[in-house]
Amino acid sequence: MNSLATMSMDTVAAFCKNLTESAIKEEQTQAKKNKFRQFGITVAGGNGDGDLLNQLFCPEGICIDIDKSVYIADCVNDRIVKWKSNSNTGQIIVDENGQGIKYNQLSRPTDIIFDKQNNSFIISDFGNKRVIRYFDQNQQILISNIDCWGLTIDKNGFIYVSDLDTHEIRRWKQGDKKGELVAGGNGE
Repeated sequence: MNSLATMSMDTVAAFCKNLTESAIKEEQTQAKKNKFRQFGITVAGGNGDGDLLNQLFCPEGICIDIDKSVYIADCVNDRIVKWKSNSNTGQIIVDENGQGIKYNQLSRPTDIIFDKQNNSFIISDFGNKRVIRYFDQNQQILISNIDCWGLTIDKNGFIYVSDLDTHEIRRWKQGDKKGELVAGGNGE
């Protein structure tokens, strides 16, 4: 979970200020060291785009659990895939039934987060214009008629959703019908 999602705005501002000051100091000390060593490993996919269990097609949002398994919103494949640490293949967690509008189907998922309070995933189901809560075999539409893209959740259980159509971020608490505007919404 993104640690910034659990902080107050004052804390975030102080964090950003300290981060900026640290970055400036680091940049000054790194001026003599102009080389950046890049190192990374592939933890999911890496076998070209496709729909096989060792492939992803336009992976969008990800979240990582305590066991270091990676959950991926595999957008073009209309599914959520779990890749266990050191695995060569993924396991379909959501949408074994193909693209569609039913509760157990997705269409172009773009983000996934884990809600610790409710022990469930929350998924941005962009193609179906909804945000859903996913328990093992039980789904619930939390927000409908929204061009949702990105998601995050704070320590109080508020869900923040970016809406591409209205150019805004809204904060939703369980049961809200509209959500509270927190950023944007001033046109294009």
